[in-house]
Amino acid sequence: MHPILYEIRDALKGHYPDSEALALAKMLLVEVFGFSTLELYGGKDKEFSEKHRSVLTEMIRRLQKNEPIQYIIGIENFGGLTFEVNPNVLIPRPETQELVAWIVEDCQSGKSVRILDIGTGSGCIPISLAKQLSKAEVESWDISEDALQVARRNAERNGVEVLFRQKDVLKASPDEARYDVIVSNPPYIAEKEKVDMEANVLDWEPSIALFVPDEDPLLFYRTIAQLGCSMLKEG
Repeated sequence: MHPILYEIRDALKGHYPDSEALALAKMLLVEVFGFSTLELYGGKDKEFSEKHRSVLTEMIRRLQKNEPIQYIIGIENFGGLTFEVNPNVLIPRPETQELVAWIVEDCQSGKSVRILDIGTGSGCIPISLAKQLSKAEVESWDISEDALQVARRNAERNGVEVLFRQKDVLKASPDEARYDVIVSNPPYIAEKEKVDMEANVLDWEPSIALFVPDEDPLLFYRTIAQLGCSMLKEG
């Protein structure tokens, strides 16, 4: 393997297990510095310039502070698509793809469908749905304008149209719009659970997208369900 792999792994000792450090090293070299599999594993030496080394040193420093690598390289893959991510949005999780797949399977009749996504973040859910359901009309809400800016760029990056609106679901009242599907991956972690969370999540990902009051952990689920009673079409 390329010696720079071991150099990065050793720099991360004490911060990550060796196997995870090696995986992070591979991701940096492939995604940021354009290493091929042959260059990583085939013994083929690749020149690593002083400019590259300076960039790598800064990225290692950020990893040592437990910053998620997705924020460091600025992208994350989700359902075959690539999304910009930064600390204004949650990093898309693989299990959320199951939610997208369920909706896609449910809407395969070929009919046009109207979908509302609540709490869009990076836009991974509505953009994936718009990409896979060509006849879908997709709208997304988020309370954070910073998150919406990321989501809009991601829609453009992936070549789909989604209507993004800045809206606080906790203050929303039912309007005349009717939807076939309302989807959300809302905050659900109680504040008291912070003590058990990993630093790379707690210190870096947006708390507004993660936490709910200890006394009302189902706050968003209840609110969205109540809205759904009025805003979902029959059936």
